[in-house]
Parts: sequence; C-alpha cells; structure tokens
Amino acid sequence: MNQIVNFVKSISTIEILDIVIAVCIFVLFKVLSPSISYFIIKMFKFKTKNKKAIKESAFYEPLKIFFGVLGLYLAICFLKEPIGISDKIMQIVTKIFEIISVIVFAKGLAASFTIGSTFVKKIRKKSKKEIDDSMLEFILKVVRIIIYVIAVLVVLALMDIQINGIIAGLGLGGVIVTLAAQDTAKNLFGGAILFVDKPFNVGDWIEVSSFEGTVEDITFRTTRIRTFENAVVNIPNAIIADSSITNWSRMQKRRYKVDLLVEIDTPLEKLNEFKKRVETMLENREGIHDDYILVRFDEIKSSGINVLIYTYTVATDYAVYLREKEDINSRIMKILREENIKLAYDTKTVYVKN
Repeated sequence: MNQIVNFVKSISTIEILDIVIAVCIFVLFKVLSPSISYFIIKMFKFKTKNKKAIKESAFYEPLKIFFGVLGLYLAICFLKEPIGISDKIMQIVTKIFEIISVIVFAKGLAASFTIGSTFVKKIRKKSKKEIDDSMLEFILKVVRIIIYVIAVLVVLALMDIQINGIIAGLGLGGVIVTLAAQDTAKNLFGGAILFVDKPFNVGDWIEVSSFEGTVEDITFRTTRIRTFENAVVNIPNAIIADSSITNWSRMQKRRYKVDLLVEIDTPLEKLNEFKKRVETMLENREGIHDDYILVRFDEIKSSGINVLIYTYTVATDYAVYLREKEDINSRIMKILREENIKLAYDTKTVYVKN
C-alpha cells in the first residue's frame, strides 16, 4: 500500500496532464471512428445517399477498428517521453499496431469478395456472362484464401520471421500434396473447367455418366445431382469434365414422332385425306413449330402401311410436353375414326395339315 502511495506521489502534475491528454486522444478516436469511417467510405461512394448502404460496406467495420487502434497507438506515442517508455517497448507497440492494421485491412478486403458485397454485385451486373452462384462462391473463396495467405506472410515479415524458407517449404509441400492427392487436384481443375464452359447451372436437368437428374450444387470437388428416384449422387468434377453431358433443360423444342401402321387395304384416297387433316390440325396448334411438320406415307410393310407423323412442340417441360402429346394423340385417333381407317397389327396365318 505504501509503495502505491509513493508511486502516486512521485507522479507530477505535468505527467498527470499528459496521461489525461493521452486518454482524451484515445477516447476521441474511439468516439469519432464511426464518423471518420463513414466519411472515408462516402468519399468513394459519393453518389450513394443511403446511410445504411454505406455502413454495410465491407470496409466500414474494419475502419472503425483501425481508427480505434490508431487512437490507442497515438496515445502511447504521446506518453513515450513523459512517462519514459523505452525504445524497445515502442518498437513492440509499433509492430503490434502494424500487424493489427494488416489484419484489419485483409479482413475488409476479404469481406469485399463475397456474393452479397456491393463490389461483387457491381461486377456481376456489368458482366455479360451469367455466373452461377455456386461457381462464383468457389472463385470468391479462392480469392479470400489468397488474401489471407498474403496477410499471414506480411505479418510474419513484420515479426522478423524469414519467410523465404516458409515459401520454399510451401512450394515443396505443394508438390508433395499434389502428388498425394492427384484425384482431388483433378477434381478442382474439373470444377474450373465446368465454370469456364458452363455446360449446366444449378437447377438444370442433365444426364451425365449414366446418371440423370437435377443439379443441386456445384462444389470444389463434386457436383451434386438429385436423380428422379429422389436419390442424391455426388459425381467428381473430373469425371463430369471428361464425360459427354446432355443438358435437357436447354432444349428449345421437343420432338413428337409417331409411326402409325394402318391396314394394307386402306384406300389411298382415305389415306391422303387423313394426312391432310392431321397436317392441318398440327398447323393450327399454337404449341407446334410450324416450320417443321411432316405427315408422310413412309413405308409399305407386309402387315400394313406406315404413316410417319413428325414435328416439334414448343413445350420443353416434360409434364407440359406429355399433356401436349396426349392431346395430339387424342385428335389423331378421332380423325382415324372419322375417316374409318383401322390400325393394322401383326398377324400370322397358320395352316394345319390334316
């Protein structure tokens, strides 16, 4: 207790005043840090009038932390002479300030590379190429990892740690990891190829490597597909990149094809009338591509006459296509009945010898 009292008595009035000033410097920076951060971001976003949008900026919170730490650093620097802080301690304090500054800057920069950030939204809006959310998230994760790796290397350099050996070790370690995980590396490159080529997006109905279903997610390593049996299949990206991919969701039209085998003794007049009526029916339908309608006397078979009906429907959705197909089939059957044309079927004549 006496030691504390003696220490307090040893502090002069000038030193107390200096401490008060230092505390005021810290408090001032701490209190004004939101306003200073807001003003700096406003300088770069002078067209933005929405205060909430500015405060939601990726650098707003990191700048607040930075100015708070800056206030503390300046307060310590102010007290260096009055209370006799040694140069060694000041060097440590300076390095801590620099390290915190690097970390705060890296945090703000990494936060700028997220799907919800204003920076990414602007780039995405200006980009002519549509980018899938999963692949964009993949790229942004890689960018954030690079930012944090660089920040760690800078921090190590500030701590006077030789990073040349670390970088060399990382290079050798990268070779070892690549050799040990060749399949993973192939899948990562496969994912990059899928992003560049864009053969499908999340939500597309695709068929690849004997699997068919809807794409649910595209990750670093695999693509997740939900099959029509409601099972989930994770296919490595390397396999997909090396396989033929059928994207059924990108169909512009669906083919409708029917082979009608009518009786061999059907009069040609009736057959021609049937063809004209079917062709007219298809031409008058809104859901049919008028530029490609074929109704032809296709083949003569031993069991009957084959009539080919070939066209394309506008409907690409499978359920809608089935409804369209069902209606067309019903109308064709109605025309067959009205023209009194019967369908043929395979027959065999068996002679029994007595």
